[in-house]
Amino acid sequence: MEQATVFVPDGKLGHFFSKLEGYAETTNDAKPKNANLVDRIAAVRLASVEALWTDPPEQFPEPDARVWWEVWLRRRDGNEIGRLQQFAERARVRMGPRTLGFSDRTVVLVEATARDLATALDVLDDLAELRQPHELAQQIASEPASEQREWVDQLVDRTSAASAEAPTVCILDTGVHKNHALLTHSLDLTDCHSCDPNWRLDDHGGHGTEMAGLALYGDLGKVLRSAGPVKLRHRLESVKLVPPPPQAHPPELHGAVTATAASLVEVQAPARRRVFSMAVTAKGGPVQEDGSRRRVTGEPTSWSAAVDALAAGRSIDVTDNGLVYLDQAEEAARRLFLISAGNVERTKFQQDYLNRNDVEPVEDPGQAWNALTVGAYTSLDNLASAGKMWDGWIPLAPRGELSPHSRTSVPFSRRWPIKPDIVLEGGNVACSPAGTSYDTPEALQVLTTRHPGVDARLLTTTCATSAATAQAAHLAASILADYPTLWPETVRALIVHSAEWTTAMQQRVDRARRVGKAAVHQLHRRYGMGLPSLDRATRSASDALTLIAQDTIHPYRDGTMREMHLHDLPWPTDVLIGLGAAQVRLRVTLSYFIEPNPGRRGWQRRYSYASHGLRFDIRRPTESTDLFRKRINQRALAEEERRPSSTNDAKQWIFGSNQRTAGSLHTDIWEGSAADLAGCGAIAIFPVTGWWKENPKRDGSDSGARYALAVSIETPEQDVDIWTPVAQQIGVPVAIQV
Repeated sequence: MEQATVFVPDGKLGHFFSKLEGYAETTNDAKPKNANLVDRIAAVRLASVEALWTDPPEQFPEPDARVWWEVWLRRRDGNEIGRLQQFAERARVRMGPRTLGFSDRTVVLVEATARDLATALDVLDDLAELRQPHELAQQIASEPASEQREWVDQLVDRTSAASAEAPTVCILDTGVHKNHALLTHSLDLTDCHSCDPNWRLDDHGGHGTEMAGLALYGDLGKVLRSAGPVKLRHRLESVKLVPPPPQAHPPELHGAVTATAASLVEVQAPARRRVFSMAVTAKGGPVQEDGSRRRVTGEPTSWSAAVDALAAGRSIDVTDNGLVYLDQAEEAARRLFLISAGNVERTKFQQDYLNRNDVEPVEDPGQAWNALTVGAYTSLDNLASAGKMWDGWIPLAPRGELSPHSRTSVPFSRRWPIKPDIVLEGGNVACSPAGTSYDTPEALQVLTTRHPGVDARLLTTTCATSAATAQAAHLAASILADYPTLWPETVRALIVHSAEWTTAMQQRVDRARRVGKAAVHQLHRRYGMGLPSLDRATRSASDALTLIAQDTIHPYRDGTMREMHLHDLPWPTDVLIGLGAAQVRLRVTLSYFIEPNPGRRGWQRRYSYASHGLRFDIRRPTESTDLFRKRINQRALAEEERRPSSTNDAKQWIFGSNQRTAGSLHTDIWEGSAADLAGCGAIAIFPVTGWWKENPKRDGSDSGARYALAVSIETPEQDVDIWTPVAQQIGVPVAIQV
């Protein structure tokens, strides 16, 4: 097949396609001069429209999905709107009634399919950018109750709730308004609980209802803007974790209350698959014995240790001396907690906000080893439709950057976990014209459900890491709906494995890599692994193959290392060898849950806090399996807290073995030639020390330690199929359409 690359200057797409179509015109006998070209023009048109999309690529609508688009037109001759109106009448698509003008751009809303836009030959030269119309969703939030009710009713009419057997997101918060029209079909009264029987079940603060809308629908604004049926695949549960004012839990009881919350829903529905979403954190750092607070440096607290124990499947009691385990760990009782990273206080916003993010540590219990901790980024950077009161105000964060709300683990000691693990939309912050005031306009927040209160409005906006956490819970439950047999450890692995840095983040990472791995490590503690994707978490494209393993290892026996697992992967060796020096990417994610040391004295050092540690390594291109096994054995024996091992292929890893070992989730990306990767088809999983090893009488190794391993090969620059050869090796059935 012959290919040609054509450079088309901005504003010349229409001219380009007119020439193509002229070249492919029909002759007298009704057969195109260039029949093959005719069929390809439509595909090229669609690809050209997709190239104008500036939101995350995976959010580009399906070609035939009729949705609202935010269309940015170049100002060329003043007739841009007229040409668009003529196209809209001809193609029978809708235009929004309002336009927004900038010095060199005009913005208008259009309801159409991607294929419709691809046929807009007269306006292709006018198109500068296509986006999701976030502003439409935010405008809905300010509408009166009667108009909001119309939006809500039309969504209810086209929504199908998930069955009673579907997975759930359990909201641990201020309660949820169960009778909300968008929630009531997915939240039974029997699934609403309270940690104190004297509290009412309803939402006393509104926060829990806001989280529920995002946890159930994900991007609720996008769902409202869509036109087709909405089939929900998971349901909701609610536990009122936060007491109504003026009551407050003593900080030392936070862990016990969280354990109570988990018990309430599990007693009600013990076999249900669920994820726990907790956008509640302790403000100001952990409390000391003298009542003072100190800066978090990442070390465990009674609350984060309780989360770790609950995730590991333990029933616990929290005492002054630490934790008391009430039973043996049960694999079926493993739990996935999604916890917010916490938010920068509004009084601390500043123009160089990233410097503030990097000194504001993740709040307790977000440092929990076994939790998936969620930070916030933002794609919301447009105040044009926010109203006159915001004239002159400027969004702090550029599109794709960390949200000014989000805390990080940059201040943590390197021996404690890297948090946040991922980031999702958490909104932006606006700065006043004088640079002295900061606020959060609705246009820079996300749309969600609202406790109706006195004015009966059903929709509102919310922001920060709470909003991001609820959306992450939606993602986790969606994965469980697709693959109900996955372990909580595996769901966590897939979410992190699917995450990618935005363009803005990637540019910073690329610059940091030229400085050194310590600089990259700082960014890892700021962004986590970036923005996750349901499509990447659950699907393998032909040029991006993901392999998943769930296994159990027995780390120790009588205080010595016991097992190492060697995974021979069904590598597409011939394809990789054929690519030769072409650059490819290998991504590895290892996820497991540790048991925290029950005694507080064991919380000072990571090797005395965690029951066990696991590591991964890959076979080097020129290394035999026997030499690989010997090297891993030596590394496992040599790894100590103050003497991490090094490898001679560290330059090919983005983080390297010395920077990826914190916590109980390890991920890294290898970059090199396809030929080198062809010889790396084995991955070792091996234990390092932990309190199980140091205390053989309490060693749980005989019961085994579960782990999930995700491995991906990506060949984004090459037009090759790496999925099919692996599918044939492992016997994946191939569906044939007839």
